[in-house]
Amino acid sequence: MSLKQHFELMAEYNRWMNERVYGAAGNLSKSALLEDRRAFFGSILGTLNHIVVGDTIWLKRFAAQPASAEPLREITELAAPKNLNQIIFEDLDELYSHRKWLDEKIIKWISGLTDSDLDFILSYQNTKGVPATKRFSSLIYHFFNHQTHHRGQVTTLLSQSGEDVGVTDLLALIPNQNNV
Repeated sequence: MSLKQHFELMAEYNRWMNERVYGAAGNLSKSALLEDRRAFFGSILGTLNHIVVGDTIWLKRFAAQPASAEPLREITELAAPKNLNQIIFEDLDELYSHRKWLDEKIIKWISGLTDSDLDFILSYQNTKGVPATKRFSSLIYHFFNHQTHHRGQVTTLLSQSGEDVGVTDLLALIPNQNNV
């Protein structure tokens, strides 16, 4: 599997898991979604918002890579998140609608990248203004890992609330190979 194919798999996994997580979250009351559960970002809704905030920050940075500028143009037009715990959407349905839109943008963006695009060296500033310069492919790994990390927190919070997300393994999306 090429690096690009791996990222395409991760983009599809991201969408698949978000469908599962938001489906389970939709079974909870608004008060259950907002309840402070002492997680990094407080509540289930707070953590789901944080994932969107993180994705938005990274996608805006990724748009500086030449091949990414057009596929991510609409992302660059979004208001920049003010902080990592910003609640962009207080309503789960509105948040999920935006999440689905982001997921489609991510899939389309990744599908248009080439191997040479992945070798690009990207310079950016982190949220504290500290400059960094890193290989684009390494940053994309971080992007997908960040989603997985916090989505894992959400699945735990959902489980503690009595909601089972079901299978969460990436393995569920990896096709079987015929023995040769």
